[in-house]
This record gives sequence, structure tokens and C-alpha cells, in this order.
Amino acid sequence: MIRIGFGFDTHKLEPGHIFRLGGIDVTHTKGATGHSDADVLIHAIIDALLGSAGLPDIGTQFPDNTDEFRGIDSRILLTRTLLLIRAKGFSIGNIDTTVVLQEPKIKLHIPAMIQSLTKVMDIDADRLSIKAKTSEKLGFIGREEGVSAYAVVLLEKKIKGTRQ
Repeated sequence: MIRIGFGFDTHKLEPGHIFRLGGIDVTHTKGATGHSDADVLIHAIIDALLGSAGLPDIGTQFPDNTDEFRGIDSRILLTRTLLLIRAKGFSIGNIDTTVVLQEPKIKLHIPAMIQSLTKVMDIDADRLSIKAKTSEKLGFIGREEGVSAYAVVLLEKKIKGTRQ
């Protein structure tokens, strides 16, 4: 059996915050704000994984009204999410993501993000795609007020007695 899931996240960018994206720190004059480390890419991946497995969303699994998750490294949340989907018998087929931000340009950081995330998820690098887009200076992203990320995930589950 195969299942797909879609995830989305967005965070405000403000001066004085660390900009964590895909599990790495990216040097920039602004950083994403949020209850955890505000890593929009990981949050989008988590929501896609949860949705694909038929589980409640990231806000339900890791609520932002508790101190347990305040400032937490999103890679920890991703690890916990993987435990949930694996407990249901799923494994990752592939993940395709897009990060939308005006600045900074992240193309040169993508290999480090892939390395960081594939290590956490224990998958080969060719199973994770990270793309970067701008919003052509339109909207809150174009004004450098925020960043968004989208993720699509394919999960696979072997069903006893069937061929895959």
C-alpha cells in the first residue's frame, strides 16, 4: 500500500532570531519566529508524514501551548514523528519539498539540509528533494516578512500476503 501526504508551514521572519531551515542554521539578518525553533521545512515534512499515515497534525502532536516544545529542535519532533509512522508499519518512499523565501538565497545550503534531514530520517539522499523559490517580491514573502515551505510525502507499507 502507498499513501501520500501534503504539508505546509509558514513563519514570520524578524531580526534577532536564528534562521533554522532543514535542520541547519542559515546566516541571515532575520530568523523565523515560533514556539519551537520555527524550522518551516521540517514542520512541513512532519505534517506531510502525519497526514500520509492518517495521524493528527503537528499542532495536535506537538502543541504550542506547552513548555515541553518551547524552543525545541525540530529534528527531535521529526524523530518522534518517524516513530509514530513506523509504529503503523510505514516507511518513507520519497519526500519532495519547496521552500519559498525572498532572502537569503539558500541554494548553496541545500546539500547540508539534505544531509541533516536524511541522517535523521535514515533515508538515502535521492529520496529527498529540496527546492527553493522566491515569490518574485510579491506578498509577505516578497517583503521578506516570512518564509513558507511545502512538502509532499509518499509512504509505503507492506501488507502481508501481497506483492509490492
